[in-house]
Amino acid sequence: MASSAKDIQLRELKDTITGLKTMISEQTELIRSLRLVIDEKTSHEKALQEQVDYLTKKLFGSSSERRPDDIPGQQNLFNEAEAEQDPSLLEEETVIREHTRKKKATHEDLFKGLKVEKAVIPLPEEDQACPVCGTQMVLIGEEYVRRELEFIPATCKVIEYYSQSYGCPSCKDGLGYTEKPVIVKSQIPQALVGKGPASSSSVAWTMYQKYANGLPLYRQEKDWKQYGAQISRTTLANWIIYCSQNYFQPMYDYFHRELLKRSFVMADETRIQVLKEEDRRA
Repeated sequence: MASSAKDIQLRELKDTITGLKTMISEQTELIRSLRLVIDEKTSHEKALQEQVDYLTKKLFGSSSERRPDDIPGQQNLFNEAEAEQDPSLLEEETVIREHTRKKKATHEDLFKGLKVEKAVIPLPEEDQACPVCGTQMVLIGEEYVRRELEFIPATCKVIEYYSQSYGCPSCKDGLGYTEKPVIVKSQIPQALVGKGPASSSSVAWTMYQKYANGLPLYRQEKDWKQYGAQISRTTLANWIIYCSQNYFQPMYDYFHRELLKRSFVMADETRIQVLKEEDRRA
């Protein structure tokens, strides 16, 4: 009878163990399926975050940050460190700098690079008599009233170079050490472009107008005509090409040689748009 009770108890324990094993197996399978769901959710969230970052950069980022290889849903090979970084290591607080309002510019700041001329307006002689007693009044001071900006238009002038010749009167009269007359001429500054009328100031102004102000040569041709100089756009173009090849190119080559001597070179490769074309970014 005692043996029968033990057998029953043993069978119950075996059934309990079998049930627990089944429960553990089911829970293990549930945990595995939940982990798969979490991984899918994490991947989906990461893809959505990359799309948000891409659209934010495209909408608010500068042109240099808008890279064509940033494709939504596709990871970048160069942001591996950022992708694998532990979010817990990031700073929890973001410090925002206090907004400071830009100081309003004064009249002195607006014209601080210009030459200032003082214009004193005297009182007419007929008004210098005292209106009460008629006594001649004397100057006792002056008062600042206002200022104005005066523009002086550009002017052109032609400079004709003459070389002076010096001769020795003693040698001319046969009193010197040679029978031939001695003549020495002054050296004239070398022409900038061949034998043409180009000067350093005229070529510099042409280049500045074209490349800094974006003024085409055909419009500069009209400006030179208004100044009284008949200079064609072809001549202006030849000036630019000649000076670029003969004066700028040697300087460029020198800096290029110095640049290649460095152990490494860094450059700003930000693209710019030459012509403002529709539906085309820089």
